Amino acid sequence: MSLTAGSRPDGTRPPAAVEEPTAAVAAAVTKERVPPKAAKAGKVPFMVRLRRDRTLILMTLPVILLLLVFNYVPLLGNVVAFQEYDPYVSSNGVTAIFHSPWVGVEQFSRMFDDPLFWGAAKNTLVLFALQLVLFFPIPIALALLINSVIRPRVRAVAQAIMYLPHFFSWVLVVTVFQQIFGGAGIIAQTLEDHGWSGFDLMTNAGLFKYLVTAQAVWKDAGWGIIVFLAALAAVSTDLYEAAAMDGAGRWRRMWHVTLPALRPVIALLLVLRVGDALSVGFEQFLLQRDAVGVGASEVLDTYVWNMGIQNGDFSYAAAVGLVKGAIGVCLVLGANKFAHLLGEQGVYHK
Repeated sequence: MSLTAGSRPDGTRPPAAVEEPTAAVAAAVTKERVPPKAAKAGKVPFMVRLRRDRTLILMTLPVILLLLVFNYVPLLGNVVAFQEYDPYVSSNGVTAIFHSPWVGVEQFSRMFDDPLFWGAAKNTLVLFALQLVLFFPIPIALALLINSVIRPRVRAVAQAIMYLPHFFSWVLVVTVFQQIFGGAGIIAQTLEDHGWSGFDLMTNAGLFKYLVTAQAVWKDAGWGIIVFLAALAAVSTDLYEAAAMDGAGRWRRMWHVTLPALRPVIALLLVLRVGDALSVGFEQFLLQRDAVGVGASEVLDTYVWNMGIQNGDFSYAAAVGLVKGAIGVCLVLGANKFAHLLGEQGVYHK
């Protein structure tokens, strides 16, 4: 029996080879499956993303609602900064806004002529500069120190101990410092028992700025440690091994590997810290106001509270708060621009 070309011994022919689709055919199929708008823009359509993320959106709605009610709706009340606001001209404080006389920028002129305002602004800027120099580097140093601990249990215990004061109220923090550095505190009593004269750091107006900085470090350094430790956990160990193979010691590895990895986080926190420059604290200073006097403890937050709540001068307090917020926004934008010049992202992209 003769076999024809391409036939099998049993006389059947093999199946024809399946030709692979050409690039033009594949492109045509892809074009049919992907919507034209999505293929053109390279993005997922809005309705698709809405259906995909509906659970996350529902989870964030309560937070957005609280943010609107407590952070954005009160911004409408800044209109009283341009009025001589009197809450008693109407049955309630909201409708009193519509019945209060307009005075233009009179409250702002009064503010710039008030020496008490400039004293509070000076104290605020001095405390901010001191806390930026002394407080900001300490969480970085402590995070590097904890990260160098080999035993995980020791590292976890040290991190928990340093983070615990973050949950303390300022009343408790001031009480702890009073029991240690006050006139009847442990240090003063120990010195007196050994024939030395005691001291009362809590009533020393000249050292008050260093005292509140130490309180802020003790209370909030643990939060910064967690942020920097999270950034350090993302650093690849291959970089440390490569640096060690090149002969880099511990300090060289920290300078050339660790700190460059922390630089984006440092830039972000620095921008946020600069934006919060005029809000160095309220409760912390109010609790210690009587001990050191108004001259040393008066900052812009306590000044607004004193003028607005205690004295009932709501329009003037609103004007001070409005200027404080506007300066804070300018500081954030300036610091973020500086971060962009350094090659970092900052709070938002360019």
